[in-house]
Amino acid sequence: MTASPKPNALAWLAVSVVVIALDQWTKAWVLSSLPEYTAIPVIEGFWNWYRTYNTGAAFSFLAGAGGWQKWFFTVLAIGISGVLAFWLSKTPRRDWRTALPFALVIGGALGNIIDRQIHGHVIDFIQWHWKDYYWPAFNIADCAVVGGAIGIAVFGLFQGKSQRSAADGDGSRGQA
Repeated sequence: MTASPKPNALAWLAVSVVVIALDQWTKAWVLSSLPEYTAIPVIEGFWNWYRTYNTGAAFSFLAGAGGWQKWFFTVLAIGISGVLAFWLSKTPRRDWRTALPFALVIGGALGNIIDRQIHGHVIDFIQWHWKDYYWPAFNIADCAVVGGAIGIAVFGLFQGKSQRSAADGDGSRGQA
């Protein structure tokens, strides 16, 4: 009798679907409710709604590149999402420290792809600032990508440290 395979983490793609839905719903609200390029204070002196558009990537990287960047960022996001989905298929379902960050990055990347393909740019609307310093506007998809990337880095560091500690404790190292 063979052991049944353990369920993989592809079920975590449901988180990606939630991120995409929330991202697109908020962007539809922005397009129907917020004026362009006008700050609407949410928390005075710190947080505004501010409808703007980004044809580039983070911090408007390549925003003025002439149009080819739409396809470059689309292909890049699809490629990264595909790799992460493949890794999810190899990840045990219970390993949320790996699965959740991957699912967040996939959902955020695909949410911004939808914008690029439908509108030709990404819709941004969350603006944080302190006095005269304004952080570039962003959206829910951006939050998911950044949160997922931080999760990958932080949990990857912890996982690597615990694996090194286990290897150090097995008696195979440190002997003369």
